[in-house]
Amino acid sequence: MSKPASYLVSLDIGSTKVCALIAEQDATGRVDIIGKGTAAHKGARKGAIIDVPATVDAIKRATEEAEIMAGAQIERAVVGVAGPAVKSFNSRQVVAVAAKNREITREDIQRSLDAARSVPIPSEFEILHVLPREFVVDGQDGVADPLGMVGSRLEADVHVVTVPVATTQNLLNCVNRAGVEVLEMVLEPLAAGEAVLTPDEKELGVVLADIGGGTTEIAVWRHGALAHTSVLPVGGDHFTNDLAVVLKTPVPDAERLKRKYGAAMAALVNESESIDVPLTGGRGVHPVKRREIAEILQPRAEELLTLLWEESVREVPASELRAGLVLTGGGAELDGILDVAEQVLGVAVRRGVPRGLGGLTDVVASPEWACAAGLLLYGRGSAAASKRRSRSGPGLFDRLKGSLKNLFPASTAL
Repeated sequence: MSKPASYLVSLDIGSTKVCALIAEQDATGRVDIIGKGTAAHKGARKGAIIDVPATVDAIKRATEEAEIMAGAQIERAVVGVAGPAVKSFNSRQVVAVAAKNREITREDIQRSLDAARSVPIPSEFEILHVLPREFVVDGQDGVADPLGMVGSRLEADVHVVTVPVATTQNLLNCVNRAGVEVLEMVLEPLAAGEAVLTPDEKELGVVLADIGGGTTEIAVWRHGALAHTSVLPVGGDHFTNDLAVVLKTPVPDAERLKRKYGAAMAALVNESESIDVPLTGGRGVHPVKRREIAEILQPRAEELLTLLWEESVREVPASELRAGLVLTGGGAELDGILDVAEQVLGVAVRRGVPRGLGGLTDVVASPEWACAAGLLLYGRGSAAASKRRSRSGPGLFDRLKGSLKNLFPASTAL
């Protein structure tokens, strides 16, 4: 099997499973999914790799399944990065416009971005993304593209995402040992936003919450640009563990009960419905009302939603998040979670499902595929994706150029 350079491959290495997608990209930029694979993953905890052999095995199993479906061999992929150790901040710096006629050039834009990213970070961290938010020309803010404008002062406002070097190296080592070359690493909620959010939502102000197994990743957009990112160390596994403890049932059975019978709002569940729940230690089963399962899950859902909203409005006022909240990831599939979110937060809420893709779209028509689908779309932006340096990896300048290509037309990209 061979893999043409026009193919795109994504790897979402989560706390509980690994997802792989293979897609074809045509000359128009259309992305058609032709293969997918998943594998249970026990080599990570709260987004951090703790068992390299287990992670390598999960990646191999997921990629092999995708290869069989697509009839292609995976050689390189865009890989998602997440975890509580990821840190981000906004930076804003000013430079003088160099030209005598005060017309802003690409070189001025580059200098302003260099200044905005030249902030000290701990030695154990590296910069993953530098994402332009807006430019300010002589006090005029909200400028998306200052090229050709006239002014004496140019400010660049950027969102900087940093990640521990150990995190990227561990991820890189696992993917490479599985026989896959890493083209690029991308922050997972940023990728998920590519797949599930509309331009209008980003302009109006929206929160994306990707509820994974061990963590919930948050990204906030305002005025069309990323304004804030964060990761909470709470995810779907905490719902499962609550059921296991209260119902005295093994964790695998608790996970099955959550997926098949769980609900985040008790009022939505029939009071009379009863389910046989296995007891730990093989001590038989005991009947439990389905309403009781929902009563265990609802407080955890309310807590998580409250925490993620409080984190979201830390940098952006709630009044500026007019498009509300979009929930994605496997945790977003829990019945009733949208109802609880609307009740607790009082904002518009919807479930985020991948869009903008062709081919076997039915295989990714659920929130748990948002990140993997978004990684495909994120990688699509560069016509030279297959020629990028492996992630021993692209450096900061390569990533910055990618961000600028999304911001400016091709003729103005740096």
